[in-house]
Amino acid sequence: MDLIKAGNKVLFVWGGNVNDEFEKTINELKKIEGTTISVENIDRLKLATYDNSSFDVVLSNYLGTYESEHTTDLLGHILKLLKPNGKLFVRNKGGDFKSTLLLSGFVSIEQKENDLYQASKPNYEVGSGAKLSFAKKDTAAKVWKLDDTEEDDLINPDDLLDEEDKAMPDPSTLRVCGTTGKRKACKDCSCGLAEELAAEGAPKNPIQKSSCGSCYLGDAFRCATCPYLGMPAFKPGEKIQITDNLLKGDL
Repeated sequence: MDLIKAGNKVLFVWGGNVNDEFEKTINELKKIEGTTISVENIDRLKLATYDNSSFDVVLSNYLGTYESEHTTDLLGHILKLLKPNGKLFVRNKGGDFKSTLLLSGFVSIEQKENDLYQASKPNYEVGSGAKLSFAKKDTAAKVWKLDDTEEDDLINPDDLLDEEDKAMPDPSTLRVCGTTGKRKACKDCSCGLAEELAAEGAPKNPIQKSSCGSCYLGDAFRCATCPYLGMPAFKPGEKIQITDNLLKGDL
């Protein structure tokens, strides 16, 4: 078999029924010099006690004898069993299987004849890392240096500010309490900051209040001594404006 090299450690994942073709394929694999063959059913693969990075090659559904779906979860488990640069040969029908292999962590994915796919594990172990060396002064500069062609894509910091951002703040808004060190009056404030903050928080148009609470509804709801008698109804908090007609007496 051209897929297997001498000395490879191979995992043959099968499913469905055992037939003559299955036995013939296993016997051919055993004839390859120095190979070690492990055979496992697809449904028991995740229960098997294989060490990670154990196999050079995994053949899954190579004979196309079962329809079990190769999910990203199953393929991710196979990826862990492969050595770095290890090969997976899997037969799968339908769907965008290349994307599934890619999402599972495989690289160098190729589709061959009769729904057979070849994929490789990257040349590093899952979860491995590499340290950055900053021993020399120029090393850090080289690690973080941007190519000259990328400088055109940088945002001009001046474009992030408008004229309102550049305006000097009102000094009165910077005043803080000498006790709290914040723009918050202390309990026994005597510097005027408490009054200043109260004025800032007061509504610009305070809601009109009265003893009956019906002044704004109109004359039909007003009492005999209401100062708004004769004026039109208004909304609570609305500024009252007297028209020229109301200032003229009746003839």
